[in-house]
Amino acid sequence: MSRPAIVFIGFMGAGKSTAAEAAARDAGVEAVDTDLLLERKLGMTIDEFFAARGEEEFRREEEALATGLLESAEGGAIALGGGSVLSPAVREALARHTVVWLQVEPDVAWRRVEGAGRPLARDGAGFEALLEERVALYESLADVVVMPSRLDAVARALPALRAFADLPAGTRMLWAASASGEYPVVVGRGLLGAGWWPLEGRRFCVSDRTVCGLYGAEIEPLAARVEVEPGEAAKTMTEAERVLRELARAGMTREDHLVALGGGVVGDLAGFCAHTYQRGVPVVQAPTTLVAQVDSAYGGKTGVDLPEGKNYAGAYHLPAAVIADTGTLASLPGEELAAGFVEVIKTGLLAGGSLWERVRAVESLDPAALDDLVFACARHKCEVVAADERDTGLRHTLNLGHTVGHAIEAASGYRRYRHGEAVGLGLLAALRLSEAPGLRDEVEAMLGRHGLPIALDREVAIEAVLDALGRDKKRTAAGVGFVLLGEPGAPRTGQLVDPDAVRAAVLELYG
Repeated sequence: MSRPAIVFIGFMGAGKSTAAEAAARDAGVEAVDTDLLLERKLGMTIDEFFAARGEEEFRREEEALATGLLESAEGGAIALGGGSVLSPAVREALARHTVVWLQVEPDVAWRRVEGAGRPLARDGAGFEALLEERVALYESLADVVVMPSRLDAVARALPALRAFADLPAGTRMLWAASASGEYPVVVGRGLLGAGWWPLEGRRFCVSDRTVCGLYGAEIEPLAARVEVEPGEAAKTMTEAERVLRELARAGMTREDHLVALGGGVVGDLAGFCAHTYQRGVPVVQAPTTLVAQVDSAYGGKTGVDLPEGKNYAGAYHLPAAVIADTGTLASLPGEELAAGFVEVIKTGLLAGGSLWERVRAVESLDPAALDDLVFACARHKCEVVAADERDTGLRHTLNLGHTVGHAIEAASGYRRYRHGEAVGLGLLAALRLSEAPGLRDEVEAMLGRHGLPIALDREVAIEAVLDALGRDKKRTAAGVGFVLLGEPGAPRTGQLVDPDAVRAAVLELYG
């Protein structure tokens, strides 16, 4: 088998040449830039060739050079011209390589190429429209997605990129970036037992008893493990203190790291403990539930519950890596898988566009068919966090359905409903408050199709729900701000709603 190259794709100005040079320097080889090779072959600049012979002739020359190079490449690093992937032959030749898509914001790309003699960068509006046209194509080809960041981001991602070719087939990677740091997100089957680990040093693990029995051996060697009982009841200050003391007794130091192996409860609890233990140790999130793999494992929100409310004590602590082994989803009971799918519905509603179309088309939940949706949801979550890591604006959108959902959980003592089930009911209330009856009906039908509750148990008193709503941790002096959404892809945050309308929306949930 020939060795795959690392091939960088993306729009002009994304930094492909810089990335290829870093990767080649790391491997001790020479970087290959197809634009530079093409100019040497043509004996003129690309801009001059466009002017003399036109784009169609240029694309033929580009295709011939790129396909020949990709077919003969044995390792190394290659930067492809931004439009090379328009060729079906080039796309086919990419199949055996590790394809890395460098994302770039339109304004950043424009600043980098404006006035640089690029034939397709004559005006900003046309430039941005061309980028938008190509995004779906880049996305479809990428094994690895590098989020918009500084030009030297790839140099820091190289250890993960080097390991990628040895990960199980079908794995995809996201190099997530936000204000506090960067980290790899890998999504695929069989990752926990694949032999790759993102950090050096000793591993200490926090997991619940059920998950630890299923997958604890997959992440050995462990210096120590701390087990908690499954369920929301483990997410308390008392349990956090016990975990911290167990880690101290086991001799964990700041040179070690913690592994959060489990669902959202374990991820929140272990992340909170990692943040507070000796003022901070790294945490690797290894989510094993759908809700954790599509949402809670990313972005660094950690915390525990207080009697007064959910997640009332917490901290921001970005993971050092996220390993989402989608093979673990097969071990989930059907009810847990369905509850996790509510976060997929929420993400589709927030993203709109093609992601919403993919979500609404899901007729039945097959754990073996969710990998692409897990990766797409993880990307959306990380993109939101990149824009607003500390939850001061855009990140509030992720609370869609959670305001009423958290209140239902609290009012029922965290025992009657799974988190996703409560959020599903919260989505229905939010869409009613959004005056989007058609969309509410569609989401209700989706919830029903997957066996999720669409009516609130009358044993959960409405006054208890409304009382818990009034204690929502995102409330301000003006009141509780809701996330409303009139159509997919158009969330509105901080919306103050008449209390009578809120009561009516909750009452409607009782059927």
